[in-house]
Parts: sequence; C-alpha cells; structure tokens
Amino acid sequence: MAPVRINSEKMGTPRQASRSRCMTRVGCPLTASGTARASLPLCERVPATMQLTAAALLFSIVLGIGAGVVSAARPNSIYDRIGKVIAIAGQSMPVFWVGLLLILVFTVYLGWLPSAGGVDRLGLQGLIMPAISLGWLLVASHMRMVRSSVLDVLDADYIKMAHVKGLPWRLVLWKHALKNAAIPVFTLFAVNFAHLVSGAVVTETIFAWPGIGRLLVESILARDYAVVQTVVFFAAMVIVVVNLLVDLMYAWLDPRIRVAG
Repeated sequence: MAPVRINSEKMGTPRQASRSRCMTRVGCPLTASGTARASLPLCERVPATMQLTAAALLFSIVLGIGAGVVSAARPNSIYDRIGKVIAIAGQSMPVFWVGLLLILVFTVYLGWLPSAGGVDRLGLQGLIMPAISLGWLLVASHMRMVRSSVLDVLDADYIKMAHVKGLPWRLVLWKHALKNAAIPVFTLFAVNFAHLVSGAVVTETIFAWPGIGRLLVESILARDYAVVQTVVFFAAMVIVVVNLLVDLMYAWLDPRIRVAG
C-alpha cells in the first residue's frame, strides 16, 4: 500500500487554521487569501478598534462633562471663557494634525510614549496618544452640548425649588441638573461612539493601530474588495444598532418617556 502524502500547502499554517476557526466561530465572511496584511479577518481587528474607541470616548466624556458643567455653573466667568477656548481649539484642529503633534512632542522630543503599535505590543502606554488624538475633537462637541443642556435645565422651576429647600449647590448641579440634561448628551455620546468605531481610519493609520480602520486602508490599496465591503457593512451595522439602543434607553433616562408596544 502506497504511503499517503499530505499537502502541507493546502492545510496551511497553524496561524491560518486559527484564523479559519475564528472566522467560523464568529461568522466572519472574510478569508485568509490575498495580501498578507490586507486580508486579515475582521474578527481579529475589531478588539483593537473597540479598545481605541472606548479610550477615546472615555477621555472626551470626562473632559467634556467636567468643562461643560463648570462653564454652565459659572457663565461668563474665566472658567467659561477657558471652556470656550477649548471648544474652539478642539473644533479647529484636525485629527491628523493632533496625532502628528503628539508624536512630535511626546515621542521625538521627550521620548515618553511610543508612536506606533497597539495594546498587545506596548501595553497601555501605546493607547494614550491615539486615544487623545481621536477623542480631542469630541471634547469640544461634548462640552458645548453639556453646557447648553445644563444652562437650559438650571432655569427650570424644580431647580429653583431645590435651591429653596436648601440643597447644596453641588448636589443640585451634579445630580438634579445634569441628570435631567442627560438625554441630548447621552444621544451625542452614543452617536459619537458609533462614528468612532467606523471613522478611526486616520488615527489608526498615523499610529499604526491594528484596527478595522487600518484594515480598510490596506484592503483598498490591495484592491481586496470583499474586505472593504465587509468593513463598510460592519460600520453601518454598528451605527444602526447604537441608534436603536439609544432610542430604547430614553425610557430609562426619563421616566416620562414610555416605549409604545
């Protein structure tokens, strides 16, 4: 009986077999054919993009809410003017310019932070500059939305009643006013998260971040249209799902809103 010969080229390497199992498990329609980098499955790139998006959104929310509430609590003060300067600067500086500036200062001149890679290679240090670069533009929009919403709420009768009852100003501001102004703010946060997932192409390209944005650029350059279509479909799906969840969360944020059956 003749010995059976196994074609190792058809079986592929262990890494290709692992990718195949990953695609089968999550239903990823991509294959491992084509150019080495451009044909990486989408399921391998999504976690890196989610890490970057979550860090950028957290940075923009913390800084935007803090600056917006302080500006609304003391309108026309020095704090309000500083907040307006931050908003104008954030809206004026493009993402790629902020990223290159961060690399020039903190990597080239100071040598504090790495300029390329990912969390798997560099740890949390590799997440700082990409998150700031991606979230800086959102700081301005979040601060403006929080400021305008809180200013509208501070003129309401129940806020004046809380002052009459003798509640501390910080409690009135951070609990009653901010909570009732949360619906438009929460909507903006969720929509920005969806757009960050699908719109981090420039940031991921500058910092060599292994996410779906960089996968999209590499696939376009390699003319891997199946990957391009899959990335675009995934981005559209994220936007639709996030908008649906936002509409359903309105009833939890405001008890006056009821979801009709």
